[in-house]
Amino acid sequence: MATARALRSLLFLTGVVEDVQQLTPRMRRVQIAGPALKGIAHTPGQQVRVHVNDLFAVGTWLKGAVGDVLRTYSIWAADPDAGTLDLVVFDHGGDSPGSVWARSAAAGQEVTFSKPQGDFVVRHGAPYHLFAGEETASVAFGAMLGTIPEGTPVHGVVEAGDARDHLPLPRALTRVERTGSAERSQTLLEAVGKLDLPPVPGVAYLAGEARTIQIVRRHLVAERGWPRRSVLTKPFWTPGKRGLD
Repeated sequence: MATARALRSLLFLTGVVEDVQQLTPRMRRVQIAGPALKGIAHTPGQQVRVHVNDLFAVGTWLKGAVGDVLRTYSIWAADPDAGTLDLVVFDHGGDSPGSVWARSAAAGQEVTFSKPQGDFVVRHGAPYHLFAGEETASVAFGAMLGTIPEGTPVHGVVEAGDARDHLPLPRALTRVERTGSAERSQTLLEAVGKLDLPPVPGVAYLAGEARTIQIVRRHLVAERGWPRRSVLTKPFWTPGKRGLD
């Protein structure tokens, strides 16, 4: 046990759940705090890999459940002075490891996670920024939008299955609601297609369900003439893909 704990502290960060808040019917904020988060560096839009089950437990390896240990969550907010990190987790329903962890998170619970990572961040200097995605994407979008100067135009669409599940964002995006699954969402694609964008491409950030962002990317490149390098994508989940739930 002592060896496992020492290895965990060497490879990962550890904190405790400070607070839990239900932001929307299916979106839960989990605030993690601890000395390891003091002075931690991160760029808005990055994520952490959370141990939703114990990687170092013997049962994890005996049951072949290593793939059910780690889940990736975007950072909603971070305060390196206070040593806190806020995650907002979307509950996909069912008994997936990530959803079970988020529902059961409670103050005082220990959490192990990676350092902030990822390059899905704002590319400053663009003439404007375009965002498109659903509930899971809105967490990263909220952090990223807060870094864009007021004078820089922002366009975009955020989709939800229920109007009550829209998160408050620091810049206004078009809100739409779909019927049914977010997989291959025609609702999001149609809403992006209706956006009145400037004639010159900016930088686009597409995130959320993997197949949906593929079709939105195809629209921007094939129908609007955007260069591929100007469209950044971040697939967070897709049905049936282990680890993306």
